[in-house]
Amino acid sequence: MPATEPRRSPEELARLGSEVFDHRVRPALRPEDDGKFVAIDIGTGDYEIDDDDYAAVSRLRSRNTEAEIWLERVGQPAAYRMRRGR
Repeated sequence: MPATEPRRSPEELARLGSEVFDHRVRPALRPEDDGKFVAIDIGTGDYEIDDDDYAAVSRLRSRNTEAEIWLERVGQPAAYRMRRGR
């Protein structure tokens, strides 16, 4: 998977990703999608949903290798949580 240079600031990427999630993805979600990852192409509004973040991103990139991708997790405030080691 080729790396792409970001075209937008992290703040704008987050704003646009959240807009697409709220307007396009959220209305299509089902109860069984809770906890799944949603990879969103913020340029096109296209998205993929999967239990595995890599699978969702890979399917999206297979359609548009230049996609700027925003990742969310259904029903969670963030896609990932960082914990302090024990």
